[in-house]
Amino acid sequence: MKLTELKPGMAGRVLSLSTVPTIPRKKLMAMGLLPDTDISVVRYAPMGDPIQIRVRGCDIALRVSLAQNIEVTSHDG
Repeated sequence: MKLTELKPGMAGRVLSLSTVPTIPRKKLMAMGLLPDTDISVVRYAPMGDPIQIRVRGCDIALRVSLAQNIEVTSHDG
């Protein structure tokens, strides 16, 4: 599933960043967003973009267009 399919309050684990363009992928990986990393969705902005996620105790805001390229698995079923 895609990261954007997780609702606020849901948690998951990153499976793949392979479809994320190279430069944003390197930046995300430098911030700790790596495969097999636990993440949770904190909230979506009022207009739906960006999405706020929590990775390794830090909050990151991502554009929805970028988050749609991140493959995750849900911990919540």
